[in-house]
Formats: sequence, C-alpha cells, structure tokens
Amino acid sequence: MVYNFNLRTERKNFYNITSYVRQAVIESGVSNGIAVVYCPHTTAGITINENADPDVVTDLLYALDKTYPDRPQFRHSEGNSAAHLKASCIGSSVTVIIEDGVLLLGTWQGIYFTEFDGPRNRRFSVKILKG
Repeated sequence: MVYNFNLRTERKNFYNITSYVRQAVIESGVSNGIAVVYCPHTTAGITINENADPDVVTDLLYALDKTYPDRPQFRHSEGNSAAHLKASCIGSSVTVIIEDGVLLLGTWQGIYFTEFDGPRNRRFSVKILKG
C-alpha cells in the first residue's frame, strides 16, 4: 500500500515528516513489516537523524553548504548543482522496520524530508510492506 503526501517547503531545511509516516503505518494496519519513505525529486531527499536538538539540523545544513558550495565552474543551467549534490549525498529514501505497529526508530531519531532548492511544492511517498 502506498501513501502519498504533499509538502510545501519554504526554504532550504530539514522538515520532520515522522508523523506522516506514523500515520501511514496506523492507516495500513500492518503490525510487522517495513515502511519505505521515498522522495521523487533530484534536489531534495529523505534521511533519518536526531529530532531532539534543532541545532543538529542547523549543523547539518551548515556542513552540507560547506561541503557542497555553489561554484562558478558548475555548468547546469538552472544554477542549482549544489542542491543536486546535497540530495545525492543524502539519498532519496529510507527504510524503517515496523514492529507491533510501531516504527522502530531510536529514542532521538526522526524522519526528515530534506529541501535543498526551496521554496517548492514537494511530494513524498510511503510504501508499507507487510512482513
């Protein structure tokens, strides 16, 4: 079963989508299996990271900007090559185990939609597989 979601991003940021994924698990009725969270965009991604301290997201964005800065040598005509590099680094999906109807995330973990080229109207999908 696939659940599709729309997300309006206002700027480059990490958007916590854990509640969307939890809701998909509940609606699916699957007790044991996996949830695959997928982003069909080339300048955005999906990742799992700490959701307790917002400074972690700030630090991640800072480090990604330093690692993948815009460069005048980039040839992509849209001018967002750095966003493509960041999205490739983060990846387009994550898989989370579902056990007893609950996502098996660590105490401090959250699922994030990562925007590197906003603002945009984005979408992501959650595929629930029964195990």
